[in-house]
Amino acid sequence: MLTALTATVHSLIAISTYYRFVMGSFDVVIFDQVMRGYASLSAPVSTVKGVHDGFGPNFSVLGDHFSPINALLAPLYWIYDHPASLFVAQSVLFAAAVPIVWVAARRLFGRTTAYIVATAFALSFPLQVASINGFHEVAFAVPLTVLALERLQAGRYRQACLVALALLLVKEDMGLVVAVFGLIVAARGRRKLGLITAGIGVAAFALVMLVLIPAAGGQSDYYWMYDQLGSGPAEALGHIIVHPLDTISIALHPGTKLVTLAWLFGMLGFAALGSPLVLLTMPLLAERMFSTNPNHWNIEHHYDAFLWPILLFAAMDTVARLSERRRWPGLPRHWAIATLAAIVVASMLRFPLGDQVTGQAWRLGERERAAAAAVAMIPDGVTVEADNRVGPHLTTRSTVLLLLDQTPRGADWLIVDTQKRSFPFESVAEQLDRLAMARADGFDVVFDRSGYVVLHRGGR
Repeated sequence: MLTALTATVHSLIAISTYYRFVMGSFDVVIFDQVMRGYASLSAPVSTVKGVHDGFGPNFSVLGDHFSPINALLAPLYWIYDHPASLFVAQSVLFAAAVPIVWVAARRLFGRTTAYIVATAFALSFPLQVASINGFHEVAFAVPLTVLALERLQAGRYRQACLVALALLLVKEDMGLVVAVFGLIVAARGRRKLGLITAGIGVAAFALVMLVLIPAAGGQSDYYWMYDQLGSGPAEALGHIIVHPLDTISIALHPGTKLVTLAWLFGMLGFAALGSPLVLLTMPLLAERMFSTNPNHWNIEHHYDAFLWPILLFAAMDTVARLSERRRWPGLPRHWAIATLAAIVVASMLRFPLGDQVTGQAWRLGERERAAAAAVAMIPDGVTVEADNRVGPHLTTRSTVLLLLDQTPRGADWLIVDTQKRSFPFESVAEQLDRLAMARADGFDVVFDRSGYVVLHRGGR
């Protein structure tokens, strides 16, 4: 029942967000185009990604992030070729982790507390935020991480390592997580197995970054956003060793980073900090906290969902050991209830679950209705440079490119938002400049309503 409810709730969160024109071409259109490639048994090409980033229209996303596991969802597009298929698939994958969490919690705390913990996991803000951001490879990371940790908790180390190795197909940085996982297994007495797993994790990370991503048309250093530490990994490592205080300062400033850490650890009463399992979060947290990209610092994106299973299992480990050592049998249930209460309150006040309860998630305002009307103006089968929030609603029937400032991409149709800043523009003024540029280039306005303007080269 809880598993089915989890899949339903997260599907509703995702679909209602899509319905209200909140999701962006980056990344919904990217994954939709990729899945169409897989479904046609061809390369996972994303035109919108390749054109925007300068790699060309035939760019394979395996040269961006190495996530071949996404191909497993291709059959869904044989049934219904629409981004909603991905939203539902992600929700089902999140839900698949719920009974595994329940098994792990029951082993430690008993049946009743296990239901509380599993409910807290299912409703957690990292999963809600991942749902409102559409689909990402984190859909597979969540159940695989949960299963690997449950097998580790059960003492089935070989099974745990095999599941952990499957994470190598999810995303390139998971190789570092697998390496830490192997070291934890080694520290628990299975030295050979753990060290082999750790070695495979490091080797896989190096292979993907240095060989496979470049072979797929990408650049191994494309996402190097750590110039505060150095111009490359070796220089960054040297900076960390030689300048530890500066390194800590970089990781904790600006204050947005501290707020994110407070949300992640505070939601569980900071219990995760008492377990060695928390070390599994270090590669992913370092990747974000040292980054110069502000999107990595906050809780507005899907990145926290990678961390949530680890934090929950680390917290359960800490609570179980404290309960046993201090002979406080009621601690697990008190902690679980407090965690669930915090998650429910946060969901109602800030996160999208509250909008589902009130019905706000399904209400369209004038702006949303205008966006839908603008989309309806675009003919099937054309190439359109679209505002980021509009693109996902065109990808099923046209070739969507992301509208760029001062960089026409040759499309005969444009959709511009003249009221609200939209990625990748820095301001509405830049969007207005792009509109003026298009009109000077021979485009005619064929639709103008509530800030959404549709232009066509040569008129209708």
